[in-house]
Amino acid sequence: MRRNTSLLSDGGFLLLFIACFVCIVFTARDPNLYLHNIIFLNVAFLIAIVTYFTTITTGLILNIAFVFGYGTFTIYQTIVQGGVVTSQSYFWLIMTPVFTAITWMFTLASKQLQEENEALQKKNASLATMDESTNLKNMLSFQKDATVFMALSDRYKIPLTLLVLNVKYWNELRRMIGEEQLNAAVYNITAISQTSIRANDSLYMLSQENPTWGLLLFTDRDGADIVMNRLRSRLAEINESERSTSNRFELNLKMGAYEYNREETPTPLEWITRARKELEYDV
Repeated sequence: MRRNTSLLSDGGFLLLFIACFVCIVFTARDPNLYLHNIIFLNVAFLIAIVTYFTTITTGLILNIAFVFGYGTFTIYQTIVQGGVVTSQSYFWLIMTPVFTAITWMFTLASKQLQEENEALQKKNASLATMDESTNLKNMLSFQKDATVFMALSDRYKIPLTLLVLNVKYWNELRRMIGEEQLNAAVYNITAISQTSIRANDSLYMLSQENPTWGLLLFTDRDGADIVMNRLRSRLAEINESERSTSNRFELNLKMGAYEYNREETPTPLEWITRARKELEYDV
């Protein structure tokens, strides 16, 4: 399907060049009819442009009106003025609809390619398991991993806690500082989080719009408190080291943790919801 669409697009583009070349040669061949041909060439282009931005139906209606008007004018010249019907009379009656048909073919192929591209982008977004900006596992990956870890926790009675954190006053910071500094802030928090957990724990980017990180910790609620204190301590060190810079802004984190319980958090989404509620208590 994609190959046929590409061939249709390439064919329409090539035919458009050929039609333009034929019209230019025809227009330049007789200096006496130069203005006459230029006018009809512009009309042909105008109808083609309208077809490109509307539909083939509109283009056909305009072509019918043009053929009717030009045909009437030709008949008037032949009967009333005694003119002779020449190739000049037939050329634009043929080439104007040809321009419309080629434009429609090119437009149809382009729209199909755009639709296929959008469909592929949506499919890629739905299947992607990594966040583009941080290279962390995303929400989709979290749901898959959490399902496995929850099953292991039930089977082997291993404590499992989800720690959720985001930046305090993020929306206000976005209005105050530039995009580069925001990206640097996200990178710093990601780096701090990665160095504050053990090798068997997992870090995820749960939301990119309002950056929210999730840490799956193989520990109980008290162990999660230790990790939170470690995060706050390292973030305080970064804030202290940047106090001397002219464009300094201070980062503060909101954190919430919820230990896995089969009855209270039967699904990963319910678990995230309960962990996010804990953020409300961190003021």
